[in-house]
Amino acid sequence: MRENGGVTSATRQPAPPARTVPPRLIATDLDGTLLRDDKSVSPRTVAALAAAEEAGIEVFFVTGRPARWMDVVSGHVHGHGLAICGNGAAVVDLHGGPGTHRFVKVRELARENALDAVRLLRQAAPGTMYAVEQTYGFHQEPDYPKLHMEIPDSLVPAEGVLAPDGPGADEPVLKILAFHPEMEPDAFLTLARLAIGDRANVTRSSPSALLEISGPGVSKASTLALCCAERGISHEEVVAFGDMPNDVEMLTWAGQSYAMGNAHPDVLAAASGRTVANNDDGVAIVIERMLAERA
Repeated sequence: MRENGGVTSATRQPAPPARTVPPRLIATDLDGTLLRDDKSVSPRTVAALAAAEEAGIEVFFVTGRPARWMDVVSGHVHGHGLAICGNGAAVVDLHGGPGTHRFVKVRELARENALDAVRLLRQAAPGTMYAVEQTYGFHQEPDYPKLHMEIPDSLVPAEGVLAPDGPGADEPVLKILAFHPEMEPDAFLTLARLAIGDRANVTRSSPSALLEISGPGVSKASTLALCCAERGISHEEVVAFGDMPNDVEMLTWAGQSYAMGNAHPDVLAAASGRTVANNDDGVAIVIERMLAERA
């Protein structure tokens, strides 16, 4: 889970994109977007999400978080109750509450690709430390910093975790986390994408040099597109919200998209509209205006 330190000083009021077809689905990131910096969902945002669902607009939470960190919004799901987790690596049914999440779809990172990514990034950026995120398990290298508020299932080099007889060998790998203690975050992201190439999808959502490595073609956007296709919803009928580089593809794909006032510069460039910061209920403000226009 990342911290939500501001990455820009943008404070401008919401700027709506050009009018398009009426929205049928809202796709929103969580940390730095829907959630306030204290990880809470404001009463205004809760009311806006409920009003959207009541108006017949589906709401999808689309996040880099693993399923086990979704308790923060489990009480705010309506209708289908689905969330896209792990930057598109899993679709999870949040019905049932904490500890009962069900994986509906898994888009795993093949171990061969994961091993290639670890090897190539070790060569390109010596000093990189790794953790491995699976559907239920979490493993990290002994020197990997305590970035996550949880106890890992094992302390093993990434190559050992990813070996055929490694910990959690029968469990799908959702993503690799790669941390560098010295590199600048965006420079690390650029270096990793060049080094790894098409063997995996590399992005980031943290203000630190922490990268998230998923299977080739796996992103928030591609999994959201699959979920929309199953519902007969076109990309023009989707409104998306985000704040960090792992949201860029989703914001570009959606018919309407909003960068938060606290968003990364790449997100500000990718989105078709802007809203205010997460702490100022930027998502709720847009939903309220959208529903008022429909009325």
